[in-house]
Amino acid sequence: QLVESGGGLVQAGGSLRLSCTPSGGTFGRRGMGWFRQGPGKGREFVAAIDWPGAITRYADSVKGRFTISRDNAKNTLYLQMNSLKPEDTAVYYCAAREGSTVTISEYTYWGQGTQVTVSS
Repeated sequence: QLVESGGGLVQAGGSLRLSCTPSGGTFGRRGMGWFRQGPGKGREFVAAIDWPGAITRYADSVKGRFTISRDNAKNTLYLQMNSLKPEDTAVYYCAAREGSTVTISEYTYWGQGTQVTVSS
């Protein structure tokens, strides 16, 4: 089980940092990712990171604005979101996969999500 935190309401142009931790145990040597689901939309890939954290991948819509990172000693995954736009409004989910590489699919473990709302 994964637990996200850090969501909230922010004005356009603002920043938020999301965090994700395991409710029990550790992430292990797993690749991790962030996904989001906006109002009336399907879930979409946002960013991914490998273990131990050297390689990252981003959706084109967030490239240059969002940064994914992980602190393996603290078992915490982060998503730093800058220059937020109203279209970034969504529920953001943390996910983990069994492999250690970067991928936009094949995630096994999911969190409950945290709401991010960006006002114009």
